[in-house]
Amino acid sequence: MTLFVVCGKANFTNLSRYGDYSERTYRRQYQKSFDFIPFHAQTIAAAVDPSREQIAAIDCSFISKSGKQTWGVDNFYNGSISKSQKGLEISVIAVVDVSAHQGYTLCVKQTATTDRQPITPAQPTKKKKKKGKNKSKSKAKAKTEPVISERVKGYLEQIKTTRSHLPVAVKYLVADSFYSKKSVVDGVIEIDLHLVSKLRIDADLRYCYTGEQKPKGAPRKYDGKVDLSDLSRLEFGGELANGTKLYSQVVWHVSLKRKIRIVYLLDQRNPDKQRVALLFSTDPTIDPIRLYEYYKSRFQIEFIFRDAKQFTGLCDCQSRQQQSLDFHFNASLAALNLAKLEQQKTPSDRSEASQPQSFSMATYKRLALNAHLLERFISMLGLDPTLIKSHPNYDSLLQYGSLAP
Repeated sequence: MTLFVVCGKANFTNLSRYGDYSERTYRRQYQKSFDFIPFHAQTIAAAVDPSREQIAAIDCSFISKSGKQTWGVDNFYNGSISKSQKGLEISVIAVVDVSAHQGYTLCVKQTATTDRQPITPAQPTKKKKKKGKNKSKSKAKAKTEPVISERVKGYLEQIKTTRSHLPVAVKYLVADSFYSKKSVVDGVIEIDLHLVSKLRIDADLRYCYTGEQKPKGAPRKYDGKVDLSDLSRLEFGGELANGTKLYSQVVWHVSLKRKIRIVYLLDQRNPDKQRVALLFSTDPTIDPIRLYEYYKSRFQIEFIFRDAKQFTGLCDCQSRQQQSLDFHFNASLAALNLAKLEQQKTPSDRSEASQPQSFSMATYKRLALNAHLLERFISMLGLDPTLIKSHPNYDSLLQYGSLAP
């Protein structure tokens, strides 16, 4: 796994340059099956104390890939350019240490291709052509909805498969607004987890009726539609450190068909442009501040994608086979997990009273490369390893070029 960090490009050629095996050996190893989820789980258990506050997070990342014969090539959303693009997609479930602000990969799965052909009747009938944009929009919607539905099923299946490997302390799954669908919510609740996610500002919500019921007739359930322009019926939860005001309430979501806790964030620091966000949790008893902290911690999974793409060659696999791609994605993210675990073993982190240090993959890569080069020099020049490593300037050579702590 250290080779992924040292060479930075996790293709067979670069691995063979820095490693002890040939390119063919690495290629053959990639074709073998290995259950990475228990391996990731053991790494997380060693890096994060079970008593620490932890959540699970899920998100997808776009992987650029050229060609037509690679398994899984399809049109996926690329967040860097804010539109769909041809390539690959991976879905990652991570465990986040909330207090340490650190995320660890637990499961990575490549998104499979789907049939984008819309469902048509057995005997299609000719219809008159309609002018305007509505026809093109309806066709695009008909092609997109089945694709999204099939992919959501795959994400939900991944969540259920990974559930047994999550730490006992994990009770919440945090995701972005794409996952705020009834099928996902029901599936998460079914496996004894609660979902924390984001809603549209115009979500169809109802206030729950808490007044006295009539002696006859069906009990009253709702007390009007939620209008976020009127915050008088929401509970003020305080002002955050950045000046954002927080409001909360337990309401009924019409589409999800359940009670949820919502948190409405209002940022009025810029009078010309007011910024708002609507978060929610399927756990009505969750503390509003805690809900906000959990959703903010979700962004640690974005740092996992960034570090893996920049330093452990997540996008550099040259294979087109499904098994090799799966091995590569898991190995790349496993190298990142092990780098974070290695940081936990440093002397500065052993004290329980010390604060968790921020992790820098750029620094760790520089340290690993320096150590690799020094070992190479010692071996090739026939030097005494004990004499070299006991020299007072050896640590300075290891730190050469690294970022200041």
